[in-house]
Order: sequence, then C-alpha cells, then structure tokens
Amino acid sequence: METTACFPLLLLICSLSTAQLQTESDNDIIPQGKQTESQGREPTNASHHQQTCTQDINAVLREMSAALGEQRVETRHLQRENEAKLRELEMQKTEVDKLKQQLQAQAAKLEMQKTEADKLKQQLQAQAAELISMRARTNVTENQVEALKRDGEVKQVAFSASLLASGSGTVGPFNTHTTLVFRYVVTNIGNAYNPNTGFFIAPVRGAYHFELYIGAHGSASHASGAVLVKNGEHIFIAWEHQTSGYGSSANGATLLLEVGDVVFLRQWVNTRIFDNENHHSTFSGHLLFTI
Repeated sequence: METTACFPLLLLICSLSTAQLQTESDNDIIPQGKQTESQGREPTNASHHQQTCTQDINAVLREMSAALGEQRVETRHLQRENEAKLRELEMQKTEVDKLKQQLQAQAAKLEMQKTEADKLKQQLQAQAAELISMRARTNVTENQVEALKRDGEVKQVAFSASLLASGSGTVGPFNTHTTLVFRYVVTNIGNAYNPNTGFFIAPVRGAYHFELYIGAHGSASHASGAVLVKNGEHIFIAWEHQTSGYGSSANGATLLLEVGDVVFLRQWVNTRIFDNENHHSTFSGHLLFTI
C-alpha cells in the first residue's frame, strides 16, 4: 500500500520541478544587448533546481525501497505464520480423526461387552433357577432316603418310565444342561425312582444296571442328546442328530452304588428330545445284586 502511494508523489514532485525549471528558464531570457553582460555572471538557478529535484527523487526512491523491504519482510513473516497455522490445523484435524476412530472403537467394544453381559445374565438366571430346583430336589431326596432307611433294606428294585405323561411333543432346547423327569411310570418296584424329580436313589449298596433311549425328531439346527449322571458326574451319553424324519439313540451302564447315591438323566444343552404315546424316550434301571 505504501509503495503504491509513493508513485503519485514522485510524479507530482517531478512535475512541479519541471514546471519551476521552465518558468525560471523563461525568466532568464535577457535582451540581446545584455547578453554580453550575462555571459560573465554565475550560472542561473535552473541547474540548482534540477539538482534539488534529483535529490528529492533519490530520497523518495530510498523511502520506497525501504518500504518495499519492510513489506517483503512482513509478507514473509505472515506467510510463515499462515503456514504454521495451516500445519497446526492439519495436526488438529488428524488428532480429531484419531479421537473419532477411538470413540467408534470404544463404542463397538461397549456394545460387545453389553451383549456378553446380557448373555452372562441369562446364564446366571438359568443357573439360579437350576440351583433352586436342585435344592428342592435335594430336600425331596433326603426325605426319600430317610423313608427308605426306615423301611429297611430293599432286596428287589426295578423301574421303567417314559418322558411324557401323555400326548406328543418335544422337550427343549435349553441354554444349559437340564434334568429330565420321566413322568409316565410303567414299573417302580421298591419305589426308588421318583417321577416328580426324575431321580433314582439307591436303597441298598449293590450293582445296578441302567438303560436310556432318546427319540430324535428331524431338526436341522438341534440334535438330541441325554447323559446318564451319577451324583453329578457324567457317565455315558446317548446322542443323535436327525435332520429329517425320525431317529433314536440309546446307551446303558452298570454302576456300583452306595445307599443314597442318585442317578438321573440330564438333557444336553441346546438339544431337543421327542416323545409321544408310543414312548420313544425312556429311562430304566434295576438292581442286579447287593454287595
């Protein structure tokens, strides 16, 4: 801006100086008769004014050069400041992008943790329900053991029962292992099997033989399976995955039981077991001999 303003000033000075020189030159014209006298005088003021104009122009040029130098320095300084600010803004944008990505990752992680927490909550609820059921069964079992002790040793023990008391249908699937209760009792000599809990409780010490049969109705997503359990320990499993139609699986075992030992069937997690009026799914056992 200062440089632009200097050019009109320079032109003005030059114009004024030229005009002044022209005026003084005209005034210096003398008559022809006096030319001889003027030749012996000192030089006119024209040369003096020309020198003054040159000095003024040089001074203005120096000021313009100084102003241009200052503007260049200031321009470079502003350019460096702008470049620094641009780099700082770019770094800030990069940091914001990183923070955004971190927040998105944390949100996804929290969502996964919430899903896991919901699954754990469901499992805990299922386990709590199983514990309540087990406590109730334990009370029944203890009462049953006491009754057997009062009745004395039983020498003849045998039972057979099917899964459904009536009708047709499937049991399961469940998200945890679940005790099976065989409600349709055909034989229960010695009353060692309880159709309300599904538990067989050994009345005497001896060798017992058990058999299990599991009906498998066609399902592409769910197999059919049950485990023979002694006092909470898995013994043998019967397993079948029938994707269509009907199938079945069976197994059996002979166990040495002490008085009060509990034997029952436990349905495998995420399986379905089929039964109807033909009694495909059964649980049987009998005392072989006492020891």
